Amino acid sequence: MKSKIVILSLMLAGAASTLSAQTKEKYVTENAKDNFFISLGVGGQVCLNPDNNDYGLGKAITPSLSLSFGKLFTPTWGVRGQVAGAWSKLYSNYGELDYKKHEKNFGTVRFDAMYNLSNAIWGYNPDRLFNVTAFAGPGLTFAKTYGNQSSLNTMVNGSVGLQGAFNVHKNWDINIEARGEVSPSIFGKYSSAHTDGALSLQVGATYYFGGKKFVPYISKVGQDAINDEVNRYRAELAQSQADLASAKNALAAGPKEVTRDVVKEVESAGTRAIFFKLGSSRLDEYGKVNIKLAAKSIKANPDRKFKVAGYCDKATGSSSFNQKLSEKRAQVVYDALIAEGVDKNQLELVGFGGTENMFGKNFLNRCVIVE
Repeated sequence: MKSKIVILSLMLAGAASTLSAQTKEKYVTENAKDNFFISLGVGGQVCLNPDNNDYGLGKAITPSLSLSFGKLFTPTWGVRGQVAGAWSKLYSNYGELDYKKHEKNFGTVRFDAMYNLSNAIWGYNPDRLFNVTAFAGPGLTFAKTYGNQSSLNTMVNGSVGLQGAFNVHKNWDINIEARGEVSPSIFGKYSSAHTDGALSLQVGATYYFGGKKFVPYISKVGQDAINDEVNRYRAELAQSQADLASAKNALAAGPKEVTRDVVKEVESAGTRAIFFKLGSSRLDEYGKVNIKLAAKSIKANPDRKFKVAGYCDKATGSSSFNQKLSEKRAQVVYDALIAEGVDKNQLELVGFGGTENMFGKNFLNRCVIVE
């Protein structure tokens, strides 16, 4: 009964950690195929059984192997499935005159909820060298018990642990992992206890398919506000084009209109802003339309030089991340303008990283300005 209570508690702890992470995390996996990983671990474990305690735990240490496959949904939480096994030792005189060594082969299947403590406490930093992750969850142990050499038994287990991961590459982590586990005793009649504990320590490596990819979460409210701002710029552009058309139509009326025509041409080649989603350098349909219009204005002014400047919201992301993202945004707009026929000699490319509030709202800093 006690073992069932302990196992249930471990299962609830795993579920609680997952729910807690969901309420705090601000970064997400943009594509469903991102942030899958596979891990291999090797180390040792010891069976924490009262009989081993009497005889000496040091002689009960055995090898431990594991293979895991999982996914991170955010930098803070994820899940994994794991298969592990080897064999376990018990030194016992239960029902016998002298202590004897008993060995049992076993295999374990585990499901872990993973909670990155480093990212939860200090915020996501893709350049952080070392991260600590807590994990917990239920599992199943398969072994021949009670001295029966033909019957394979299935026992529910539960475990908790800590993992330390060295971020050595965007695709690779080097891990060290400690796990505590409890299950019904696989030694059966050879043991005076009904429950076994196990403590394991492993080192290993984790490979992330395609690297670790996260983008800040953008709420619908923020997206709507960006759309509103883009629509405002489009309306202003449409009005400028209408004024320009009127000026051209009035050109034949006399030389007074020539001066007005020149003024409108300069205005049409003024500053343009292309907005991006949080953490993204991908052009949306609004941005593509704005670039086409900007390219038209730039080509109409071949004697002018324009600066393509990328910006980020300083309130989110690290300084190094924002600098790279601002440069990438500027490069995307630069390439799009070239593709529209703009002479590259007219363009200057620069990224300013995270900047202070420029337009009254933080999200408006996530842009490229062509001026």
